[in-house]
Amino acid sequence: MRSRLHKLKSKVSNNTKVVENYFFMTALQFINSLFGILIYPYLIRVLGAGSYGLYVFALSVTSYFIGFISFGFSYPAVKALVEHKDNPEMKNSIVSGVFTAKLLLALVSIPVFIILMLTIPVMKLHPAIFAICFAQILNEILFPLWYFQGVQKMRIVTFIQLGLRILSLPFIFLMIKSPADNTLYALIATLSIVMGGIISTFYLIINEKIKISLLPFKSLKVLINDSMPFFWSNSTGTIKQESVTIIIGAFFGMRDVAFYDLANKIIILPRMLTMSINSALFPKVIENVKKEVVRKIIRYETLIGLAIIAVVALTGYWLVWLLGGINMLQAYPLAIILSVTVLVWLVVGCYISFIFVPQNKYYFVTRNQFVAFISFFLFCIPGVLIFHSIVAVVVALTLSGLSEIAYCNYLIKKHQLL
Repeated sequence: MRSRLHKLKSKVSNNTKVVENYFFMTALQFINSLFGILIYPYLIRVLGAGSYGLYVFALSVTSYFIGFISFGFSYPAVKALVEHKDNPEMKNSIVSGVFTAKLLLALVSIPVFIILMLTIPVMKLHPAIFAICFAQILNEILFPLWYFQGVQKMRIVTFIQLGLRILSLPFIFLMIKSPADNTLYALIATLSIVMGGIISTFYLIINEKIKISLLPFKSLKVLINDSMPFFWSNSTGTIKQESVTIIIGAFFGMRDVAFYDLANKIIILPRMLTMSINSALFPKVIENVKKEVVRKIIRYETLIGLAIIAVVALTGYWLVWLLGGINMLQAYPLAIILSVTVLVWLVVGCYISFIFVPQNKYYFVTRNQFVAFISFFLFCIPGVLIFHSIVAVVVALTLSGLSEIAYCNYLIKKHQLL
């Protein structure tokens, strides 16, 4: 008995950083998610489904650009930080490289966004809300979440985010009073997000002693080459995910966008407790990858995913009623369907983090995302044309996720990776 207790104590002691990193990464997700859920009942009733749906639609357009600017730098950057955690010069180089690359991609994004603003009808009708949401790309440039993940200091960014979220609450409840205030709400939300990026960057420079400089393009080639598979993976994933909102908004209207958004918020509750697991484990597991450990992680996360589906089916109706009221109950069946994607994110995340990345099979990640991307549209287009329902779009998203799991298993067995 004593020996077992000693082993358990030893395991906890050896993995203190992993536990702490997971806790604060989950806390960060929890803060962002809980904030959205807490203010949602007020916003949906004050702004109305149509006005709130327009904000969600504008945010989805911005997500395409954020996905482009992020480029998939996080995985290679975190891996490089783990490998050079005691080398200040290398840390400066890694941070400067990511910052420079993201800045260049942002400069490319701006004229593209302007062209869209001048040509797409809904953006021409509501230019202010789209422009304000687009300003959130500044956070993608400035917020070094990947750095704090790599050095396992997630508590810093968690406290920054918590403080800014709390500060924004009085402005929301005092200033947002009618559907016409959706642009003002977008401004408050964007300022709180961008300020987090600014404060985090200053912390990086002052407390972490990181020297950020602009690097010549030729010095970015290795970073870009290493990130390219993740860029294609992230791009297809972002396009697929955000296309759900865009398709619903274009074919069915902004009210239906609000239904889908509420279903997503229901899924956020379990997602925020699970999505940080692989990210928190990544720095520790990648130091000494063992196949039996990876198998256990996949097995446990599969069981967690199945349990979440059951919980959403049992409690989702009451959560929808509580958050959105009786007029938003159409979100309940969407939430049940979307709950399957939590299982997909967990399992596919295991494959990527603990099988493909450690064995440098980066392009397997890309190929997998292409399978998900293509399968989504193959399921979605006929579903929308035949059934004329947003349910068909959400079902297509879920089926594309299950296609990811099937394809990953195929790659792993074919190449004997596990």
